[in-house]
Amino acid sequence: MGRIDRKVTDQKKIEAIIKKADVCRIALVDNGLPYIVTLNFGYKPGTPAILYFHCANKGRKLDIIEKNNTACFQMDIDHELITAKKACGFGMNFKSIIGYGKIYKVINIQEKIEGLNSIMKQYTDKDSFNYEEKMLDATTILKLEIDELTGKQKY
Repeated sequence: MGRIDRKVTDQKKIEAIIKKADVCRIALVDNGLPYIVTLNFGYKPGTPAILYFHCANKGRKLDIIEKNNTACFQMDIDHELITAKKACGFGMNFKSIIGYGKIYKVINIQEKIEGLNSIMKQYTDKDSFNYEEKMLDATTILKLEIDELTGKQKY
């Protein structure tokens, strides 16, 4: 990180950024080219901490993950434009996190439910739902095990 003065190291502050974020961007590599997609997500603290995502049962990201499951992810919140008299004086306040890990397709039905509950908790603060078997069959859950996580802020 270039600006050490902006680094966020406190785990509670990092988790507060995650809790407030409404989307997570994941970046994958497809035949040497970057591919980034914005997704809804759920976070599960632990060792390793986990991000869960949901998607259709077919698609480009699943094809990429099958070949290379290394992923980078990013979230940001609290954007505020700082104006100035000169263009180079403008800036932006923000809080963000970036991290790396391995992403996997969840196969186990109980873990699929855990992943869906984690996603629902991110947006509703409720973490227990019933899911129809038909819906579970039509949904892929992705699990990103976090290897590295860094926070940054400017305010």
